[in-house]
Amino acid sequence: MSTITRHLSGGHETVRAYTRRMEIPMLGEVAVPPPDKVAYYAGLGVLAALQVIEWPLALVITAGHLLADQHLSGLAKGVGEALESA
Repeated sequence: MSTITRHLSGGHETVRAYTRRMEIPMLGEVAVPPPDKVAYYAGLGVLAALQVIEWPLALVITAGHLLADQHLSGLAKGVGEALESA
């Protein structure tokens, strides 16, 4: 298995990025994303609350951002490790 295909899942980067946890009443312990991602999601929430964008669009953008972030972090790491070993 090549170095690139071994790290395509992005799971390791996602686990490291969300290692901070917070205890929320009635929800329990939840993972907290990095501050830049919190600001991004808060901005989308504000835009949806002010009806600048529709809330379904805000949800689709957020879901797409989460999926792309997970995929690209693993892909970038795999490519970097492959280039290092070459």
